[in-house]
Amino acid sequence: MTKGYWIARIDVRDAEAYKEYVAANGAAFAKFGGRFLIRGGRYEAVMGQARSRNVVIEFPTYEDALACWNSDLYQEAKAKQRGGVEAEILVIEGYEGAQPSASEPAPPSTPASE
Repeated sequence: MTKGYWIARIDVRDAEAYKEYVAANGAAFAKFGGRFLIRGGRYEAVMGQARSRNVVIEFPTYEDALACWNSDLYQEAKAKQRGGVEAEILVIEGYEGAQPSASEPAPPSTPASE
């Protein structure tokens, strides 16, 4: 099965509320097999607008990632933010197909792939 991911771009507006959320969200992530691949850290916005915090969480499957988001356990943790963040969050299916190699030309780009 294909892994699932949460990709989040966040600006924290209420640091205390966000701390409460962070303290509460681990139970949901653990229950659904979530593991942080990116949790803050250095970044450089090389194209487009950035937010101050970036997070990527990997789940065993796309279904697990979506079930975590929809779970009462996560929604209870999320409520602790009390509107103290602006964010974009995607739940997205991973890719397990062929990878480019140096001997093969890249496929033509399409507007959706840029």
